[in-house]
Amino acid sequence: MAIAQRGAQTRRRARRLGLQARLTAAFAVGAALLSAFLAIVTYSLVRDNLVSQRESDATRQAYADARAIRDGLRTTGANPLDLLLDLGLPTGASAFVLVDGRPYTSDVAIGLNEFPEELRQDVAEGRPARIRYELAGTARLAVGVPLPAVDAAYFESAAFTEVEDALGSLSIALVVAGLLTTIAGATFGTAAGRSVLRPLAEVRQAAVAIAGGRLDTRVTTVDDADLGALVTSFNDMARALQERIERDGRFASDVSHELRSPLTTLSASIEVLQGRRDEMPERAQAALDLLVADVQRFSAMVEDLLEISRFDAGNASLHLDDVRIAELVTMAVRLRARPVPVEVEAGAVTRLVQVDKRRLVRVLANLLDNADAYAGGATGVTVEVADDHALITVTDAGPGIDPPERERVFERFSRGRAVAGQRSTSDGVGLGLALVKEHVGLHGGRVWVEDGPDGVGARFVVELPLGAPSTPLPEEEDLGPAAVPAAEVDEAEAR
Repeated sequence: MAIAQRGAQTRRRARRLGLQARLTAAFAVGAALLSAFLAIVTYSLVRDNLVSQRESDATRQAYADARAIRDGLRTTGANPLDLLLDLGLPTGASAFVLVDGRPYTSDVAIGLNEFPEELRQDVAEGRPARIRYELAGTARLAVGVPLPAVDAAYFESAAFTEVEDALGSLSIALVVAGLLTTIAGATFGTAAGRSVLRPLAEVRQAAVAIAGGRLDTRVTTVDDADLGALVTSFNDMARALQERIERDGRFASDVSHELRSPLTTLSASIEVLQGRRDEMPERAQAALDLLVADVQRFSAMVEDLLEISRFDAGNASLHLDDVRIAELVTMAVRLRARPVPVEVEAGAVTRLVQVDKRRLVRVLANLLDNADAYAGGATGVTVEVADDHALITVTDAGPGIDPPERERVFERFSRGRAVAGQRSTSDGVGLGLALVKEHVGLHGGRVWVEDGPDGVGARFVVELPLGAPSTPLPEEEDLGPAAVPAAEVDEAEAR
């Protein structure tokens, strides 16, 4: 169970990594594994060759020294110790000769007991032998040669110090090479991943542009068999999405325009009926009042739909005037049937702001209507100047808006979560605050909602630049060579 849980956690962590990171990790791990495999194979081959060569050389040298000792012992009066010293043994080597049961050694620190017992047994039985062993932590090779002609036995021990030093240097070199290969693999994986994922990144950027409203964005076709199908599918999807949105926009605009004619006729007819309202019975007057209210609401809804369709079609434009922001706000609030106190900061009394008066009045009207519909009416409007922006605040004492709802209330056809039954019974269709956001955004400003004073109610804050908006719409991001207007892709496909 624990192993399964660890495996699941590892898979979740891997999924959290991006594709670029996974490609880099794959190349790095692959390079590390390949380096480790080659290092092990190289070390093993070199080790076997060096050890075999050293054993051959040591054995050959031991037999040559044994012959020299044998020949020297045949000489009358020869001293075995002198013969051992005359051998000229290499550094780290030692020799031992047993003559008529008497031991002689070239190194007083080496006795017969230092040689492995198996080797001594074989030599005692008249068989030459060799064996590898360790002495004081050093690998050595012992060679034993019986000399029956002179009733002696010769033993020679050779150290593998040079071989061990060479293998140690080789190990360090292989480890360093493995690390460099792993780093190179990771670097190559990063470069390859960027190259492979670049078209996907451009598809992502194009998708972001489309989501931001640039519906004519497309991705240029590529020759890659796999990515080409993805790009084609994406462009087909973007084209279908653009056609659908434009069709819906045209439908809303056409319907709104078509509704204006019968609404105009209906409004004129209602005016005629209102002129003779006193001649009607009481029930007819009540019905006429309901009809007037519904027609007014219907007319406002049609106007909102027309305004939204202008934004969708990109036909919305500003007609800027230098106005005293405090006077404009005060006038717009006084047009309301219900009085709302207006508080103007001292620094904002004579401050001029370049705005579209019609749109700003519409912003205030929608915010006040929203307060009337959902919060029992606005409790105050304030105008102030902060840094290089003018701030207009509409405050109410209603139930407030929860933080998760504060972004959604500015979405189209969003009427918010029902609060005390008010949201569900309102006559609005959810376009008022959406139009507020569009109008303010066209001025280069922004709007948000926050808690009211002392946490009671809500405050809708409109922030407008003091000067003329340098660019009403956000600057377009450079999406790279693969994200192009739809006309270029359509022309290329036509060819």
